[in-house]
Order: sequence, then structure tokens, then C-alpha cells
Amino acid sequence: MAKVVSVARRSPAYGKIRRGDELVSVNGNKIADILDYMYYTAAEELDVEVVRGGESLAVFIEKDEYEDLGLEFDSFLMDKQKSCANKCIFCFIDQNPEGMRDTIYVKDDDLRLSFMHGNYITLTNLSEKDIDRIIKLRISPINVSVHTLNGELRKMMLGNRFADKLEQRMRRLAEANIEMKCQIVLCRGINDGKELDATLEGLKSMYPAVSSVSVVPVGLTDHREGLYKLEPYDADASREVIEQVVAFGDRCLSELGTRLVFPADELFVKCGKECPPPEFYEEFSQLENGVGLLSLFKSEVAAALKKTRVKKQKHRVTSVTGVAAKDMINQTVNMIKDKVEGVSCDVVAVVNDYFGHNVTVTGLVTATDIIKQLKGKKLGDYLLIPSCMLRYEGDMFLDSLTPKDVEEALSVKTRIVGSSGEEFVNAVLK
Repeated sequence: MAKVVSVARRSPAYGKIRRGDELVSVNGNKIADILDYMYYTAAEELDVEVVRGGESLAVFIEKDEYEDLGLEFDSFLMDKQKSCANKCIFCFIDQNPEGMRDTIYVKDDDLRLSFMHGNYITLTNLSEKDIDRIIKLRISPINVSVHTLNGELRKMMLGNRFADKLEQRMRRLAEANIEMKCQIVLCRGINDGKELDATLEGLKSMYPAVSSVSVVPVGLTDHREGLYKLEPYDADASREVIEQVVAFGDRCLSELGTRLVFPADELFVKCGKECPPPEFYEEFSQLENGVGLLSLFKSEVAAALKKTRVKKQKHRVTSVTGVAAKDMINQTVNMIKDKVEGVSCDVVAVVNDYFGHNVTVTGLVTATDIIKQLKGKKLGDYLLIPSCMLRYEGDMFLDSLTPKDVEEALSVKTRIVGSSGEEFVNAVLK
């Protein structure tokens, strides 16, 4: 049972449910976790059972439909977080260097986090009862790590003998109209080529329940001792994947009215190709997988510049980014320079020594590398740091250092910049 730690004053439960009460059931339905709580408290009339001081107590609450009951519990999920049961050959967490904070090494594969926070799950640690529950509670959308629909290949890639049940489970969910956003982590020579064609065909057959698919190249660090040997995607291999995925998307667009499948920005960067324009990405449904981020950012910068009233800039700034985004950030800085007189913004692509040079995305840049590579340089009035570099409670890099540590080491003020192009323009122009 989950323990109540606070009751909002404006809550319809205020004065009826107290701090320290343990929630047992709502309208006769046992509350196992946050999903049960959200589903069963959506009704207007609630017969709530709690345990107070060791005794069971019935509480009746009336409220507006879907009004939040205003309770907070001692754990966000109201249950223990489910960990990953897989041993994936491409798992990024297994490739982390030693000595990082404990939370970095946690592998989650929790349905609740998929629904509430967009995490991707493999469905391998779910039972048939769990699938029934998804359908009953209308838990939708969920984000599914597919990788392949070839059962034997998926068992090998995930290191889990139950991993071959994915397609069967996805088709059950599709029949129940549960929306699924899908991800394919592509491992060179393993699940690409003909295997990728077969996987995409299978996912296409589940449209519209399968609403979008991202194809992302495997991320490889320098810390892979004892792990499965994987080969990174080079320029030629990346170009082949783009051509394959775009051709499949063209066919889907003709037959379904949507591209359905989208290649990650990283593939375009690896082969030096310009990312497609914003309309290619339709609703930008796969941004969290690095699909369409560069194109969207550039278009947001252009839109922000149309609105700006700044005519002249006198200060100087430096902006750090990952290697993959350097060219695009430079392009947007030039756009700002064309619009505003006197713009001075140096773009520094931080090479990832911490994880390895194959890792080029901005979100995995650490303070350690920023400090090492910018030490002694003239950085101007302040240093722009993308917010995606800060993960733990919004103020800590992956190496557990903070922006304040960067300020002290480099003798420069820092400014955290949000993910949108407009926020970047505002930061450059102060």
C-alpha cells in the first residue's frame, strides 16, 4: 500500500484523507500503483478505503470528472520501479565508465514510466496479465523498443529467452487500439539490411496502432570491455540506411498518408547529408530519439529571428555543443549574425573524451570535457550550456559536476539554454 505524504488544500479529499493514511482501494478496486490510482480516481464519486493507525476506514469523496484528487505518495510510482530483465548487446548503460553516480547504472524497463515519461520499454518483463491490464486501463500511448520482429534474432540481441513474444503482444495491443511509438536501435550487420526491411513491414501492418518508428544507429563508447563486438556506422553505411528508410517512408506516405518511419539525425550527420526540412518529420513524434531535432531547431531559430526587435549586440558569448550538432549550430549563429549587427558567438564542439569519440550527441557531453577543452580560452561574457547536458534534477552533468563547477574552473558565468531555437536566440542576444 502507498502512504499519503500530503493532501492539497484545494483537493476534494482535504479533511477526509490525511497524511500517513495508506491507500487500499477505490470503488472496490485495489490500488497497486500510480496507473490504478489515475484510472480509478477519474470517476466523480469515489468510495475510498484507507488504513489509518492500523484500522480500515471508508471515505466517500465527490469531485468533478477527471479532477485530480490532490494526493501525494511516498513514492512516485506507488510501487517499486521495475528493472530491466535483458542483457542487450547494445545496452548503453553497460558501456558507462566506472565511478559515476549510482543512478546512472540503473536499467529501467517500466511500463509506468513509458506511459508517464516517454521511456522506451521492451515488453519482456510483462506477463499476459500485464498486457490485459494495459488494455483494460487504456494505457496509451506506450513506447516500445522493437529492434527486430525476428523472434530468434531478438532473443539474441536482448539476451532474453522471452524476447521473441514481442510481435504477438504488439498485435494484441494493436487490436485493442493501444497506440505504440516504436524505436529500432540498429546494429550494423545484425538487424539492418533485409532484417530491417522485414521489421518495418511488420510494423507497417500494425498501423495505425503503430503510429511512428524511429531508426537510430547504435551508440558505442570506449568502455566495452567484455561486451559483444559491434561495429559503428560509418558514412557509407549511414547513407545506405537513410536511403533504405526514406524509400520505405515514401511508400508508406503513398499508401498510408504518413511516412511512419524516420531515420535519426545522427545518420545524416555521419554521412555529411543535410537533414530534411521540417515537413518531412510530420508531427515530430520521435524527437526524444534524436529524430528531427536539428531541422526543428533551425526552423525555430528562423521564426524567432522574424520576431526579434534587437538591432545590435555588444557582448560576446561562447556556446558549447556536441560534435554532431556543430555545423547546425554554426548555421544558426550565422543566421543571427545576418539579422543582428555585432553578434559575437563562438561555437565550440566538445569532443567526447569521457565516453569516447564515437559519442557525438550534445546530451552526453560532460563538464569534465568542457573544462579540459576550454581551459585558458577567452570565452566572453558568458558560456551557453544546453539544458540537455544536465540530467540529475536539472543541475548536474553526467559526471556529477555542476554548472557552478564549470564557472569556477573556467572563470566565466554560465547560462543554461533550453532546447528550443527561440531560447537559443534569446540567450545569444541576451
